[in-house]
Amino acid sequence: MSQNLSVNGEPKSDFGILEEEKLSILKKFSKMQTFQILAILVVITAIFTALAPGTFSTLFNLRNIVINVSVFAILGVGMTFVIITAGIDLSVGSNLVFSTVLACKAISAMGGQGWGTTLVGTLVALVAATFWGAVNGWLVAVAKVPAFIVTLGSSLGILGVSQIITGGIDLRGATDTLVNKVGFGNVYAQIPTLGIIALVVVVGGGVLLHKTHFGLTTYAVGSNAEACRRVGIKVNRHLILVYSLMGFTAGIAGILSLALYQQTTIAGQTSTALTVVAGVVIGGTSLFGGYGSIFGTTIGLLIPMVLQSGFIIIGVVPFWQNVVVGVFLVAAVYVDTARRGAADGGGKSLKKRSYKESISRKGNK
Repeated sequence: MSQNLSVNGEPKSDFGILEEEKLSILKKFSKMQTFQILAILVVITAIFTALAPGTFSTLFNLRNIVINVSVFAILGVGMTFVIITAGIDLSVGSNLVFSTVLACKAISAMGGQGWGTTLVGTLVALVAATFWGAVNGWLVAVAKVPAFIVTLGSSLGILGVSQIITGGIDLRGATDTLVNKVGFGNVYAQIPTLGIIALVVVVGGGVLLHKTHFGLTTYAVGSNAEACRRVGIKVNRHLILVYSLMGFTAGIAGILSLALYQQTTIAGQTSTALTVVAGVVIGGTSLFGGYGSIFGTTIGLLIPMVLQSGFIIIGVVPFWQNVVVGVFLVAAVYVDTARRGAADGGGKSLKKRSYKESISRKGNK
């Protein structure tokens, strides 16, 4: 039933071609940085499971890992968009703190403990964090200040404002509803509410990035902003929206942090931005822009949490987590640089070959 076809001069059946295509797809998939990071996560998990089978792989420990990664995963969604545009946001930790401070102030002013007060506090946190994100975006896009400088300065400024408002003392203003239903609540059995909220944000972020015009424009701006301007894309407006989205996710993370810790964490978010950036880059998002995925970010953020949990369980000093994550980060950037170098080399060799062919044709004439 299958006719013989020729591929590169060799007879092949149509079934053979399909098999080759499948193998080619699998080969390409195996070379993806996201797949490689996922494989590393599986290996790390398997090692800790073998070393502590009765402790590491328990439902209790897995639940703790999910809770610990939830806030970072939400921040990672916004950071992925920012880094794909070839930007960066170092103010996410301070923005998270600021949103929780204003949320606590709003909750205390209302004086209630129910859902109404909780929703008002949540809305205040989201609006405050989104506002700061929009300010960062305007400074980057319109004022043309480098993103590193803008967000480093805003990180210091936002944290300073938070300390002025609170006097440098953490506020305890979380409602009982927020703490019991969200911070320590379960959707079903032992499935934490924090994990489900994070999952919804991650899935929503993935759909927004990969299946919408906004996401495709984000990739385009990160690949070549000037080309986007020439074809009529409003790059400045898009960058402001991307940084606003980063702020919005910081607001969500802030209210979840308040639910989990029952207070603001003014001194506890100093390394949050670096942790999120590291997870995003380890997950395969390029610091040079134009490439990345939400799935890869989630895997990249899971690795340090799994390492931390595993090291504690087997009795290794958890500070080794920073060493391993640092190695992964440098390796990820090296792989990204090498990939871009190979792509540029391929483009140059193609141009060189085209030039030689044109010279040859002229000679033949």
